[in-house]
Amino acid sequence: MNDKAENKAEELKGRAKEAIGNATDNEQWQAEGKAEQGKGNLKQAAEKVKDAFKSTKD
Repeated sequence: MNDKAENKAEELKGRAKEAIGNATDNEQWQAEGKAEQGKGNLKQAAEKVKDAFKSTKD
């Protein structure tokens, strides 16, 4: 699986975990879900920057 797909999967996993945490009032899962979403989003942003630099080289 490529990096972009893995990053998106991590973000979606975080959303799901946060939703379950919200539904069950589990603060730990809410926090973990938000953290996973943040990591996924940061990694996606880094991939976009990398792609932008790659396209300027071509």
